[in-house]
Amino acid sequence: MQKNLNIYRLRYMLILIHFLIVLIFSPLLLGIIGKTKAFFAGRWGAPLLQPYYDIFKLFSKGNVYSVTTTWIFQAAPLLSFVCILVSCLVLPFGGIHAPCFFWGDVLLFAGLYTLARFVMVIAALDTGSSFEGMGAAREATFSCLAECCLFLNFIVLALLSKKLILSQMVGGDLSVSWWTDGPALILVGGSYFMVLLTENARIPVDDPQTHLELTMIHEARVLDHSGWDFAFILYGSAIKLFVLGGLLVDVLLPLDHQPVLIQMGEFFVGMVILAMGIGCVESSMARLRLNRIPQLLTGSFILALVGFLVVLIRGV
Repeated sequence: MQKNLNIYRLRYMLILIHFLIVLIFSPLLLGIIGKTKAFFAGRWGAPLLQPYYDIFKLFSKGNVYSVTTTWIFQAAPLLSFVCILVSCLVLPFGGIHAPCFFWGDVLLFAGLYTLARFVMVIAALDTGSSFEGMGAAREATFSCLAECCLFLNFIVLALLSKKLILSQMVGGDLSVSWWTDGPALILVGGSYFMVLLTENARIPVDDPQTHLELTMIHEARVLDHSGWDFAFILYGSAIKLFVLGGLLVDVLLPLDHQPVLIQMGEFFVGMVILAMGIGCVESSMARLRLNRIPQLLTGSFILALVGFLVVLIRGV
């Protein structure tokens, strides 16, 4: 009985640590991206902690609702935020193991993001706004293409690990695969990086700083949100970037056989490098035309497909 109680306590502690890591450090990635873009532009830029200030300021404001909206519009930001936050529980962060894992949890991981996107799309349609409906349609279209690439990447990782548990697919055991299937993992990493930019509405897929309704994708869905609803949306976007970025770091930088503090340090260094890399991409590229985005995701799918074929050929 005491042993079971200790296991439950450890599980609850891991859940709390995961939530704290995500809630505390996720807005910092946005600050690093902003500083990197400012550096390339020759500016000082906003403070590194500016995303924290923006989120706290929005939480202190009230909401404004249109008379045409229903309870769906009010509940969607919180539901989306919860889905994104819960997704971190099946992913290891450096030397901290995932507190929740089971066979097939990779499907839950992808399903939580699908549910978060679904409620936000429904909320955009609930406003009756033509611009938000246009943004919702674009979001749904591009996300369908991105999910095909994401699942193909998961298939490659599942073939390498012989498991369908996400924390074991990208955990320390992956370091052994780098010696034998490094080219396939590099292809998967490149493919997933394109998916990461698409899912987080970053350049070259979408410009998070734009205010032109005819070119917006993600921002067009949240034009009518305000106050703490918009704070949940911004916070959820930061958490989504942190969690999906953490998955990429776990694939490209598998940590094993080291003290927990060293693994955590290497993980956060990898996250900082990832944020700087995203800032470099956004500083060196312009946003693609909408009809070019499917071509980008097609390239992501081809990279994942080639990685899949490399793994199959080696297995044969």
